[in-house]
Amino acid sequence: MTGYAAVQSSSANQTLDSEATLETNTRLGVEIRSVNSRFLDLSFRLPDELRQAEPMLRELLTAKLKRGKVEIRVALDSNAASSLKAPSPMTLQRLGSIEDTIKSWLPQAGALSVADVLRLASNEDKKPHDHSEELIKLSKKALKDLLSARQREGGRLKLMLTERTAQLRVLSAQAVPLVPLLVEQQKNRFLERWKEAMNLPEKQVLPEVAQDRALAEATAFAIRIDVAEEITRIASHLDEIDRLLEAGGELGKRLDFLIQELHREANTLGSKSTSLEMTHISVDMKVLIEQIREQVQNIE
Repeated sequence: MTGYAAVQSSSANQTLDSEATLETNTRLGVEIRSVNSRFLDLSFRLPDELRQAEPMLRELLTAKLKRGKVEIRVALDSNAASSLKAPSPMTLQRLGSIEDTIKSWLPQAGALSVADVLRLASNEDKKPHDHSEELIKLSKKALKDLLSARQREGGRLKLMLTERTAQLRVLSAQAVPLVPLLVEQQKNRFLERWKEAMNLPEKQVLPEVAQDRALAEATAFAIRIDVAEEITRIASHLDEIDRLLEAGGELGKRLDFLIQELHREANTLGSKSTSLEMTHISVDMKVLIEQIREQVQNIE
């Protein structure tokens, strides 16, 4: 099932020492996309600072999602607004020592500028911040929003599937009276052929033996084209589909099986067809069943 959710938060981290103040505004964003798939396929796009959180995110998603191709993106933006009165003497001494060592090996290396010193000093004073807890909190909220979106889509899918099962019931009802009508037509056809073969006048009655033979042929024909069993099984499958849709829960695989059985019965109707009307009913059924199959693959 498809769905989309995005949440973000911002936090301010402040680091203080005796001679410097560093304030960093960090914005953390979580985005989850879900598209249709018969199986659960997770992909993660995380910044390097949050790679260690992937197992926790995977566990969170697999606990709630059973189907779909799901992508989770995490963005971490940090804007450091530094106000440094002066780097500490210890920091300046360390930077000078490092610069002397580099120049001893690379005499042509340029000297550190004031901007370089301020940047390196601020990086040294900056302390790493663990965003894992905040990431999990945001991911739970995004997952909740995603599930709500998928639930709304599920309601629309349920309505569509219910409409298709109702149409299949109408087609099944149309097929039921066709069999007796076809048997009667075939019986009359047999009688007409007997009359033609025996060169009897149009109004003369066939001999009893010929009538019995025509009835026997008509009976055999009726047995061969009888679809009562298929119609009954189609009705049973449709009842079960409606029941599952009403009950909800994890029903994707069970619906897959029922759709396969419906398609099998519709094919049998077509193979037993001896009239254009029955063939049309079989084809219309298979079109509806295929529409249901496409959507059932999206349902958990």
